[in-house]
Amino acid sequence: MALKTPALDPSTVVPRTGSGYPEPYRSRVTPREKRAIGDALGLTKIGANLTTLPPGKESSMRHHHAREDELVFVVEGELWLLSDEGEQRLTPGTCAGFPAGSGNAHQLVNRSDAPARYLEISNRDPEDTAEYPDIDLAYHRDADGKAAFTRKDGTPI
Repeated sequence: MALKTPALDPSTVVPRTGSGYPEPYRSRVTPREKRAIGDALGLTKIGANLTTLPPGKESSMRHHHAREDELVFVVEGELWLLSDEGEQRLTPGTCAGFPAGSGNAHQLVNRSDAPARYLEISNRDPEDTAEYPDIDLAYHRDADGKAAFTRKDGTPI
């Protein structure tokens, strides 16, 4: 039986496998699969992705947001959370949250030999920026509202 909105089977959402990261960072995260279930349900205030991270891949570069809260909830598999508190193993049913402006840089890494799946949820703030303390990278939105990456000093990559 097919579900009707407001219900949704996430497997029916076409996954996005690319990344806006420039190299050499893009290859560290791809080919992760992000199913934008929030978009599919018409949500405009929060973003929600069901993400599958293959073995050996990273969710992102370690980062923190200025204006967006982030929550991750592990659905299946095993992930390592790298944050300012160190490394922690996350398993199904565990979660982690990062308040906007906290400065707590974080990322997930799949060190297992099986894919891991997690739900990531955040508010959508068009003025959000992100900092990457370990690398020379910065995130903001350009004049057209599109995601843009630059070096920390603002020069193009």
